[in-house]
Amino acid sequence: MTDNIITTRPFRSPHHTASRTSLMGGGPRPKPGEISLAHLGVLYLDEIPEFTRSTLESLRQPLEDHIVTVTRSGGRATYPANFMLVATMNPCPCGYYGDTARECTCSVTQIEHYQKRLSGPLLDRIDLTVHVSRISNDSLLSSNSSSKNQQSLAKKMIQNAINIQNNRYNRSGKYNNNLTNKEISRFAKLNTESTILLRKASDTLKLSPRGYFKVIRVARTIADLDNSDNITTSHIAEALQYRQM
Repeated sequence: MTDNIITTRPFRSPHHTASRTSLMGGGPRPKPGEISLAHLGVLYLDEIPEFTRSTLESLRQPLEDHIVTVTRSGGRATYPANFMLVATMNPCPCGYYGDTARECTCSVTQIEHYQKRLSGPLLDRIDLTVHVSRISNDSLLSSNSSSKNQQSLAKKMIQNAINIQNNRYNRSGKYNNNLTNKEISRFAKLNTESTILLRKASDTLKLSPRGYFKVIRVARTIADLDNSDNITTSHIAEALQYRQM
């Protein structure tokens, strides 16, 4: 390890065989784990269901508190752990459930067992869930100029949303994702129509209080990307789509 100043956000991608200690930190002489090495950056967990259940469950508290405390016989050590969790998973063991080109060979029981490897409380802490369809060979081989244009546009929209939030929160380092429930009533207030939609959806989807407020935070960000001062029903509807696993 060097003493050089870090100028780029970290990106950590531990293998699914990584132990709980290597992920969370610890050891005879406690040292930071992957989640702390990913502080203010990205923790990427590929094939997340393949991680052990105990390892995944240990992520729950750091995702809430943005710190991790390791307790050993010699004392306690607390490390920063404010990271963005990005994870991928197949829909089933064979990987083809719902695929339009290949038939899934898994039984219903196998599919259910596989998808339940991620507990409800852990999923509740994930803001966005996106289903990615198969990409055709033609799309893979076609020119990527259109993709580059889309990426450039997305980058501009994101930077504009960041600027909006910096101005909203007086450049305090706060962003929509870490608004407290009390701050939501001030900075992400819903109109009557949006409130009705969210309440109905909450009853249908059985949203937890955590999930309810996550929808509002995501909707606030979608509104910022849309350059809208107000959160509309369309912003709430889009945010709700990301809560469905």
